[in-house]
Amino acid sequence: MKKIYPLILLVMLSLSSCAEDLDDNLKAAVTTQFNFTHNWNGLPVTAADFNTVKFANENSDSLSIERLRYVISDLTFTREHGEQLIIEGHHLIDVSEDTGLVYSPELEIPTGLYTNVSFTFGLNNEYNAQNHLDLNSVSFNVPEMLGGGYHYMQMDGKFIAASGEEVGYNYHSIRAVDNPGPNPTFPQDTFFTVDLGAINLENNATFEVKMDISEWYKNPNLWDLNEWHTVLMPNSEAQILMRENGQSVFSLGTVTQ
Repeated sequence: MKKIYPLILLVMLSLSSCAEDLDDNLKAAVTTQFNFTHNWNGLPVTAADFNTVKFANENSDSLSIERLRYVISDLTFTREHGEQLIIEGHHLIDVSEDTGLVYSPELEIPTGLYTNVSFTFGLNNEYNAQNHLDLNSVSFNVPEMLGGGYHYMQMDGKFIAASGEEVGYNYHSIRAVDNPGPNPTFPQDTFFTVDLGAINLENNATFEVKMDISEWYKNPNLWDLNEWHTVLMPNSEAQILMRENGQSVFSLGTVTQ
C-alpha cells in the first residue's frame, strides 16, 4: 500500500490541474477597446486646440502644441498568480491627425479578475531594434547615429521665450543615448510600464486611457523650455528626466462593460 499512495496523490494532482485548465477553457472570451483621451491639467485637449499658444506649464512657460504622437506596446493583462496575457505588437496614437485614438486588439481576453492592466510606453530594446513598416511610413525613425530604432513620442510646438520671442520646441522621447556617432552607448532604458490597475472583466469592455500632457513638464522635474527645448534627442540627461516625468502622465479613466 505504501507504493500506491504516491500514485493516488499523483492522479489527484493531475485531475486537479486538468480541472483548472478546463475551467480556464470554459471561460467566455470578450473584446477590449482602449480609447486614448488627452487633457491639460484636467481640461480636455484635442487637435482643435493645437497651433495656438494657449497652454501654460508649471514653469509658467506659455506654449502651443502643433504635433503630438506616441507609441505604446505590449498591452498586458495580469492575473492573480502572476500569469500574464500579453498582446504583442505596438500602436501609434497621433493626436494631431486624430488617428489611433481608439485601439481595438484582435485578441479576445478570457473573463475574470485581473490584478493589473498595463502597457509599455515606447518600445522595449529588442522590439525597438526590429523593422516596423508602419512606423517607417510616418517617419517615426531615430537616426542611426543616435542608435536607430524609433521615437517613443514626438511633441512639438512653440513657446514664448524669456526674450518675448516665439520659439520652437521639440520634446522628443527616445532611448537615452550617449556618444552619438558610429558607436553610440545607452546609459539607461527610457521606455517604461504604465500600470492602469485591476479590473474584473465580465463583458466586452471599453477602457479610457487618459494622458495629462501637463505632467510631462512638472512631475517630478520642473521643465524650463528656455533651457530644454531643442536638441533633446542626443541629450541622455534630458531623456532620463522625460522618463521620470512620464510616470505620472497616464491614468485609467472610465471603464464600461
